[in-house]
Amino acid sequence: MPARSLPNGSGFGSGLAGMILPGRRQFRNPLGPSEAEVRANVAGEASADAALALHEAGTETEEPQVPLDLTAAAFFDVDNTMVQGASIIHFARGLAARKYLKSADLLDFAWKQIKFRVTGKESSVDVASGREKALSFVAGRSTAELARLGEEIYDEVIADKIWAGTRALAQMHLDAGQQVWLVTATPVELAQVIAKRLGLTGALGTVAESEDGVFTGRLVGDILHGLGKAHAVRALAVREGLNLKRCTAYSDSHNDVPMLSLVGTAVAINPDTDLRELAKNRGWEIRDFRTGRKAAKIGVPTALLLGAAGGALAAVVARRREHAV
Repeated sequence: MPARSLPNGSGFGSGLAGMILPGRRQFRNPLGPSEAEVRANVAGEASADAALALHEAGTETEEPQVPLDLTAAAFFDVDNTMVQGASIIHFARGLAARKYLKSADLLDFAWKQIKFRVTGKESSVDVASGREKALSFVAGRSTAELARLGEEIYDEVIADKIWAGTRALAQMHLDAGQQVWLVTATPVELAQVIAKRLGLTGALGTVAESEDGVFTGRLVGDILHGLGKAHAVRALAVREGLNLKRCTAYSDSHNDVPMLSLVGTAVAINPDTDLRELAKNRGWEIRDFRTGRKAAKIGVPTALLLGAAGGALAAVVARRREHAV
């Protein structure tokens, strides 16, 4: 991994952390941003930088297969949107099997996921504590080691848990020449593995601070969650020259409303109760691949009606029929 891909102690990482931690007393103006909002912004900026660095490091020079649509992109949440269940739990299972995590930590992750499954809602406290634990184990380990473990665990556990319908939607954007990014609270190195395996452009994820290629066990800013995802998408759009009105975002969670509201087309995938209600009220598209009606719900998202290749829809329908057999 190139030196610029993640923050280090002498530059980017320590500088951003310094903006937040030592300066807590500066947030006295009730009309100004809260500390949580500033941390979310820092997390988003760091995520965009790390995502582009990882993307550039893995990009091979080759002629594009389809004409590029340079100002449009698609942003996909991961947990319960692209991947069945929580990606961090899947990774935790693999890490526990390799003795990187204790069984108690794995059970804690699982319990939080059960609560989410039952209530249909994510607790921001659960998300933060879960990701903090998931990141704490990497302290003192190399960034390259985490990426290698991520590849192994993806092949063993996650590959079979990709929602075929969501994957097909992502492919439609790729076929239209658009960038496709994952946006997740999962550590960016692990999110990048998922994106790479799926042939996507890259991933925006939580950035863990590192020094000389070794994790410190601290975060840059905060967990990439809720408002942080919106900041990351906006920051990436600025860097890549994207027109957010021409972009599409997909998620299952009401917590991702800031990201969904940022783009021209929002699509609720396997939505929780609150997001489903909000999507209906706002006229957002809804796709649910958890039911027997999923094949009938596949269609071209609004943002792709003019740009998708003619055969894209047929390919999606064919894939869904194969999945339903």
